[in-house]
Amino acid sequence: MASAALKILLAAPRGFCAGVDRAILVVERALEKYGAPVFVRHEIVHNSHVVETLRSKGAVFVEELDEVPEGRPVVFSAHGVPKSVPAAAEARNLLYVDATCPLVSKVHVEAERHFRQGHQIILIGHANHPEVIGTMGQLPPGAMILVQSVQDAENLQPADPDNLAYVTQTTLSVDDTAEIVAALRRRFPKIALPRKEDICYATTNRQAAVKAIAARCDTIVVVGSPSSSNSNRLVEVALKSGARRAYLVEDEGMIDWSSIAPGSTIGVTAGASAPEILVAGVIAAARARFNVTVEEIPVTTETVKFSLPRVLNA
Repeated sequence: MASAALKILLAAPRGFCAGVDRAILVVERALEKYGAPVFVRHEIVHNSHVVETLRSKGAVFVEELDEVPEGRPVVFSAHGVPKSVPAAAEARNLLYVDATCPLVSKVHVEAERHFRQGHQIILIGHANHPEVIGTMGQLPPGAMILVQSVQDAENLQPADPDNLAYVTQTTLSVDDTAEIVAALRRRFPKIALPRKEDICYATTNRQAAVKAIAARCDTIVVVGSPSSSNSNRLVEVALKSGARRAYLVEDEGMIDWSSIAPGSTIGVTAGASAPEILVAGVIAAARARFNVTVEEIPVTTETVKFSLPRVLNA
């Protein structure tokens, strides 16, 4: 064993959330029920390890429905899809299974409720993210305005400032979103609020866990995909919360171990779509180089579970 010491603070909770667990299980159950291949529109979750594992079991990942052959089932990703996508699937008589996270579906329902009440809706989120595309696609063009920053909120000139509502992407920075909401509420005091916080419990908890260890860490390693919104937010939160360095890696092979000083402390966490096996890989790689002490720092325990779509239980 290497003699140089290294302390690892392990953030908890980390890694898979209930929505990701459910989405992966949807694909696995669809493969059991219908046989391979089962097509999946877009990455089921934003993690290449997960995608490759499901691909090895018979899942075929496509970007659009026209890549799905007649007679084969298609799964919609956890991020949600515009209403035009299931409509197109029905027009082709494709069997589809919707793996949209129930917490994303909650935002869809909320946006529709506001729309029925005559509000123009502000969506706080990141342009071109699949979840944002799916949420905006729940309503007619022009019904929803995307706001990405405090500056966007300050510059917003809605047609009817007294008749607004807002919803948010589920994977945003809690603190950044609070600043945007504060700007909107200051400018538009009558804006209708979500009945319940839109940023999901898993995003909130993982950010809180990083905040709990950041100031004690020389470096924080976030395990996750570059395309994962919640993973990228963890890097930002770590830096804002006192970590000297923080960066995103897909696995232990991307870590610059030469930059990790003997005797230092590193924090390790994982985005909501990153499996725990990748965290274990980081710890194993550290143990191959240092005399490692691991301390897990829990901030809460998660017990959320979501049921599968009824079509898979039929």
